[in-house]
Amino acid sequence: MITGTLVLSGIALVLAIGLVLCSRYMAQSEDSVIDEVERILPRIQCAQCGYPGCKPYAAAIVADAAPLNLCPPGGEATVRRLAKFLGRDSVHLEKPVAIAGLAGVQANLDDTAVIDEELCIGCNLCLRACPVDAIVGVQQMMHTVISDHCTGCALCLPPCPVDCISLAPRHA
Repeated sequence: MITGTLVLSGIALVLAIGLVLCSRYMAQSEDSVIDEVERILPRIQCAQCGYPGCKPYAAAIVADAAPLNLCPPGGEATVRRLAKFLGRDSVHLEKPVAIAGLAGVQANLDDTAVIDEELCIGCNLCLRACPVDAIVGVQQMMHTVISDHCTGCALCLPPCPVDCISLAPRHA
């Protein structure tokens, strides 16, 4: 009788440990879903979605507090990938939001930042603000924008102390 009880207790213990291990390895936590959504996003931290970066936007998407279509740099392809991953309906890409602190300035994927090199004082503030490293230059020397890398996010505009940066159509 005692042997049978011990055998059944041992089997129950092994099964319980197996269930715990399976639940840990097979369950997908919300954090892992957020991480995967963030991997689908371009991760350039441009804030064009209205969130301070890609991770907060990913968290809002997973919590169903934000739509899938607020990432202009990712484009329609990113919206489709997000919809497929999350099992939601795909929607069209929203227009970029206005840039905080710049009345009338709106991020636009068709635009690129342009630096008036005669006015540039080489302060490096724009260089630090660019989330995709599209601005090149050294301290106290003029800077320039690599337009193929620029996302048109306009994050380089507010820090410029001499207003030598503007947005212009990419293919002008």
